[in-house]
Amino acid sequence: MTEINSSLESRCFIDTNIWLYAFIQTEEDEKFKKAQNVIAGNEIIISSQIINEICVNLLKKAEFAESRIYSLISDFYKKYTVFELSHDILLKASEIRSQFSFSFWDSLVAATAIESEARFLISEDMQHGFKLTDNLSILNPFL
Repeated sequence: MTEINSSLESRCFIDTNIWLYAFIQTEEDEKFKKAQNVIAGNEIIISSQIINEICVNLLKKAEFAESRIYSLISDFYKKYTVFELSHDILLKASEIRSQFSFSFWDSLVAATAIESEARFLISEDMQHGFKLTDNLSILNPFL
């Protein structure tokens, strides 16, 4: 966690799993705290894809009321830079799948992080330390 704490004072694209840990406190209290720390105090970038994934999971797993989802969506657009999927991002995702054998969804996340000029892609589901470009690295805050 030291590497991430010292590195994260820049543009960070946050993957769905980190947000879910930050919103849902479970027995994994340590992940809850680390996820909240990652989100706090950094320039956060998110995509409409991530917002969709968060909402689906919060409705299903945490039984959030629709009014909370509505507020959450509104807050994401007020507080953070939100990237919509575009033609360029979809094509970049295809290149990433070909080059790195990422899954369909992970390639969209990676392509959006690249397009957004994020410095870090924060995810539990991708390879920690992997450099997508010279300027973008994947970091897992739970290692």
